[in-house]
Amino acid sequence: MKAIFHDDFCRVYTSDPAASAGRMESIVEVITPHVRFVKAQPASEDQIAFAHDSAQIEYLRQAGLYPITALAAAGGAVQAATLGLSEPCVGLIRPPGHHASSGSCWGRMCWH
Repeated sequence: MKAIFHDDFCRVYTSDPAASAGRMESIVEVITPHVRFVKAQPASEDQIAFAHDSAQIEYLRQAGLYPITALAAAGGAVQAATLGLSEPCVGLIRPPGHHASSGSCWGRMCWH
């Protein structure tokens, strides 16, 4: 099985407990013998704009979170979904995007 991952997902990007140091590293340690890691590729600007409005994108840019959230995490999610159509895979991705909508994200990291 492949695991989509990027070293940047280990960064502590906010004070949110989900971003605590060591969380991703402990997962990586446990699953390493069972997966082949594939480096997450950034999403394109078009892919980001397809899902999020310009105000949300600008908010993430201003907060300094755009490279990890919009590019690496979103790109990794797209990559995992695409790969998952043809073979087993998992997206080991942070920050999580399952609380995002076109104009907001509801995790503590992005509340505005």
